[in-house]
Amino acid sequence: MSWQNDYRAKLCSPAEAVARIGSGQRVYYGGNAAIPQTLVRALAARRDELDDVQLNHVLLIGDDPLSAPEATGHFRHNSLFVGPADRKAVNEGRADYVPIFLYQIPRLFHERIVPLDVAMIQVSPPDEHGFMSLGVEVLASKAACQMAGTVIAQVNEKMPRVLGDSFIHVNRVDAIVEETEPLPTLKPPAATAVEEAIGRHVVGLIEPGSTVQMGIGGIPDAVYENLDGPLDLGVHTEMISDGAMRAIERGVVTGNQKTLHQGKAVITFALGSTELYEFIDNNPFIEGHPVDYVNDPFVSSQNDRLVAINSAIEVDLTGQVCSDSIGSYIYSGFGGQVDFIRGAARSAGGRPIIALPSSAKKGTMSRIVPFLKEGAGVVTSRADVHYVVTEHGVANLFGKNLRERAEALIAIADPAFQDELEKAAKERKLLP
Repeated sequence: MSWQNDYRAKLCSPAEAVARIGSGQRVYYGGNAAIPQTLVRALAARRDELDDVQLNHVLLIGDDPLSAPEATGHFRHNSLFVGPADRKAVNEGRADYVPIFLYQIPRLFHERIVPLDVAMIQVSPPDEHGFMSLGVEVLASKAACQMAGTVIAQVNEKMPRVLGDSFIHVNRVDAIVEETEPLPTLKPPAATAVEEAIGRHVVGLIEPGSTVQMGIGGIPDAVYENLDGPLDLGVHTEMISDGAMRAIERGVVTGNQKTLHQGKAVITFALGSTELYEFIDNNPFIEGHPVDYVNDPFVSSQNDRLVAINSAIEVDLTGQVCSDSIGSYIYSGFGGQVDFIRGAARSAGGRPIIALPSSAKKGTMSRIVPFLKEGAGVVTSRADVHYVVTEHGVANLFGKNLRERAEALIAIADPAFQDELEKAAKERKLLP
């Protein structure tokens, strides 16, 4: 059978497609801007027919009907990265959170630590050879499709055809639903004055010819906007954003000096504007790869001068970083922070950076703290941390003892809290 005939034979309605999901099964579905919204809605419509369906995924944005209180008992999220759609359910005990390094998620499926019955994905229309691109999110979707017994695909004409190791053939899919709808977009607010100051400090740590890893938000955007001139930067990052796109268009990012995938920007997902999705469509400069390749510290570290820039909720005076929770309240996940901090640390000339504002809640709370909040988890250990950057400067903690770390972190804390932090450091015997 030709792939075209196979494709037509697998076409069905959303309801028919999700009828393949039964009670007690384990489902994976794409996240970020690749959420197969049509399939999610169809599955939610079957709520009262199903019990104990486990839903595995990374970040979910927007409204998710499968997270609603009335879905309790029918669906239960097993979140590999908590986002706005399932955060309430996780913290109310109606959903679960798995702390895991992003690059190790595919291993959960390959080794059947989390066995999958069904994978629901969103893809581009097939090319002339019958291959459909996973588009704006390769991440763990390819591994999920390889290991799930049933694969259901929503084919969306608005899904960009992202090149690289990002394709699935029609013959690997069991049900196909054609539904074109806009992809979710995310536009962060303009960078604040504090974020701009942090961005300028970070730019001072990026040498010409470096390869950068950044995400989305005020600080990454400020870094990208402050990069200028013939820097010949490369990109090897889990996420590509509008800031990275603009840097490529300005000629700041060329990839010419990369030591791995020279002349290519390597990503595992994209999240941003419609313009970004159009930019990465069929663009030979952009390659999408699974997260167990992109985020593997051994792989990313093959880029010389890898600069990894990640954020945090709070940092204690010894350098411990909490970024997935506020106290015991689960806010996000490990994501790729440790993946890239370790990748940059082992890269020749690499620079691992934790960047954060020095205070929160309109300056009433320091984010450099004597102790992490009760219940807070350590995402990046103090031995992994090299550079910490706030709007007040740069602290290099690598090779520093606890006393030197406390001194360096207090120096870049909000001046309003420095006396308080110094007193706490003396009480902890970190300072004489």
